[in-house]
Amino acid sequence: MLRRARLSTLLAALAGALAAIAALAAIAGAVGSGPVPPQKKLAVAIHDALAGAGSVQGVTANVAWTNRLLEGASIEEEGQGGGPASNPLLAGAQGRIWIDAHGDFRLELQSQEGDEELYWDGTTLSLYDVASATIYRYTPPPAKEGVRHHSSGVPAVKQIEAALARVEHGVALSGAEPADVAGRPAYTVRISPRESGSLLAGAELSFDAENGTPLRAAVYATSGSEPVMELAAQSVSYGPVAASVFTLSPPSGTKIVDVRAHGVHGGRARGARPRVSLHGKGIAAIVSAEVRAGHSEGAVSGLPSVTLGTQQAQELKTALGTIVTFVRGGVRYIAAGSDVPAKVEAVARGL
Repeated sequence: MLRRARLSTLLAALAGALAAIAALAAIAGAVGSGPVPPQKKLAVAIHDALAGAGSVQGVTANVAWTNRLLEGASIEEEGQGGGPASNPLLAGAQGRIWIDAHGDFRLELQSQEGDEELYWDGTTLSLYDVASATIYRYTPPPAKEGVRHHSSGVPAVKQIEAALARVEHGVALSGAEPADVAGRPAYTVRISPRESGSLLAGAELSFDAENGTPLRAAVYATSGSEPVMELAAQSVSYGPVAASVFTLSPPSGTKIVDVRAHGVHGGRARGARPRVSLHGKGIAAIVSAEVRAGHSEGAVSGLPSVTLGTQQAQELKTALGTIVTFVRGGVRYIAAGSDVPAKVEAVARGL
């Protein structure tokens, strides 16, 4: 799969997954001139916001997606067509998002080279790359039997305080900072790792003070004060969203690719489960994986080369971490972590 696919497509799939998470976690954020809610303790702000959540029947927003993850990375795209810099998921773009009361969503990012559209219907995540006329579909495995989700209404403030105390064992939480986000009264919370040593500085989440709807998500690296990734709205409105908005109807001739956890349907990458190891502890740990490679798999085109002793490998450096990969003896080796290249390369060298 890595060998046959265009690099921009592979990176877009990764960015698409991140954008999907951001879409579910945050619609967007932009400081305007709207109302600002009163100061409250974080647990109280969460409780009061959740109390009004039942009034939301759907969300529609115009958004701006910012992605600085690959700034400074030396990536070249083989063949004709735009490379990573022209892909709206990788380079950033204007767009729209719709979310219904059931959690189904559609995120549309627009560019001159072609749109990128993400759909979630409760069971399947679909990435529609208009430029290549290809739809990538992924269906997560079903939840294990016996797993139940209990809903007993809005939790009490003491319950929320207890939950926040458990969360703070691993991360530091700021208070609920009053803000105006996309013209809505909101609270912003900063989440920072307690452990040092990684390239991740933290994240921010803003939610509507009146109904609990997440309104902004941003991820920060230790290399700067500007967010590496952010989904930001110019406008937000609440109300029912027509079911037709979530219908993906591509033109005839569109290619469908079903992505599985261990490869692509019909592709050579299918095979045994990868062997995964953890090097180090906590947020600065580096993960390595070994997976059987196809007979034709070699270098991942477009990525810079790096020498690891006698082994030639490919390396992707980003603001939030490093990935190193190479093939040896029919096995693809991968090392990745939220750390500087030298430390990830050291792990890869020992594989």
